Amino acid sequence: MSETITFPKAKYSTAGITYIMYHKPCIVAWWSAVFPGFGHYLLNQYARGTLLTILEVIINTGAHINEAMVYSFCGEIDLAKSVINLDWMIGYIVIYLITIGDSYRAANQFNKLVYLSIPNLSHAKIFPSEIRYLQIKNPFISALYSLLFPGLGQLYNHRLFLGFYAIFWWWTYILLSHAHKVLTLIILGKFDFSITMLAPHWLLFMPSVLGGSIYHAYITCVHHNILVIESQEERLTNRYAGTKFNLRGTKG
Repeated sequence: MSETITFPKAKYSTAGITYIMYHKPCIVAWWSAVFPGFGHYLLNQYARGTLLTILEVIINTGAHINEAMVYSFCGEIDLAKSVINLDWMIGYIVIYLITIGDSYRAANQFNKLVYLSIPNLSHAKIFPSEIRYLQIKNPFISALYSLLFPGLGQLYNHRLFLGFYAIFWWWTYILLSHAHKVLTLIILGKFDFSITMLAPHWLLFMPSVLGGSIYHAYITCVHHNILVIESQEERLTNRYAGTKFNLRGTKG
């Protein structure tokens, strides 16, 4: 009989912990539809996800999609048609649909790989620039951090580069949309003036980024906690041969 090929379920790096976990493909595809690149972030495909999020901002801006959406919401269909740049729009549609399909396909493939992986991950690893470690954390705390400011939940989960990447873009959206200035004016009761200051194109990026950051922080924390338990079970089982350990509070 041939030996089953296995590989580690997770790996440390200076950027954080890259892992393979089960995901519902439809959820991954949905987040790709919300903001291209977010579905790939859930699958730990960070290079691909980062390039896709940058493309989303560039092509969306070139095609004036967000402006067209605002006019459509207001019932100004003719204005929506007039602002769309077809040279950018057609390319956007192609990339958008392929991104959704690719994330769905990758999620299905990764789910198959989960059964071939083993949780042989140490609880800590030291790099020249960082110390990476696993510990049980509260997923709701990570989600709350991202709610307060996208990127902070990722830093809570030790996703260093992704955390600062999210913080950079959130600041960019705030500055270009004038969201904080508008919020201050609304609090002061200056509604008419606040509307004139608002930049809807950049504001429309913010709900997707906020929701995606919250969900990613939450689900990453949940998966890290699973890795902690599985790694401890594996370590105890190997140390005390012939004994099965279950640290999840269920009968095994």
